[in-house]
Amino acid sequence: MNIPDFTDTEFQLANQILLERYSRLIPLQAVEVDLLLDPEHKEPTPCPALYWNELGAEFIVAKVGDQRFRCQFFYSENEIFGTGRDIYDNLGDCVTNVLQLQADHHGTRAAALPQGAGNQPPTLDEDYHGPVII
Repeated sequence: MNIPDFTDTEFQLANQILLERYSRLIPLQAVEVDLLLDPEHKEPTPCPALYWNELGAEFIVAKVGDQRFRCQFFYSENEIFGTGRDIYDNLGDCVTNVLQLQADHHGTRAAALPQGAGNQPPTLDEDYHGPVII
C-alpha cells in the first residue's frame, strides 16, 4: 500500500492550527511511522506523519490513506494517548481534537504533580511531601 505524503495545503493547515493553539510557530516535521493498518496483516505499513512536541508532550498525526488520518500524543512509551477515534476524514478535526485532548490531560496531569517540581514527577533525590490534607 502506497500512501501519499501530506500535501502542502495539509501541512499549512496543521501549521495554522498549531499557531492558533500556541500563539507562536511550532516546528512541524514531516516523518514516517510504521502502523498496523489491518489487524489481519502482521507487517506494519509505512505512513507519512506530522510530528511536533510542546508542553512536554510529543504528537503524531499520521496519514493512513487519502483523506484518512490517525493521531496520538505521548509523554513516554508508557504514557500514550489517543482521542478514542481510529480514523478521521478531516485533518483539521484530527489535529484540533488531539490538541484539545492533550490540553485537557495536561491540566489534569499538572494538578496531580507536586508544586515546585516544574511539573515533573519527583526523582529519588527529591523530597516529596504530598498534598496537605486538612
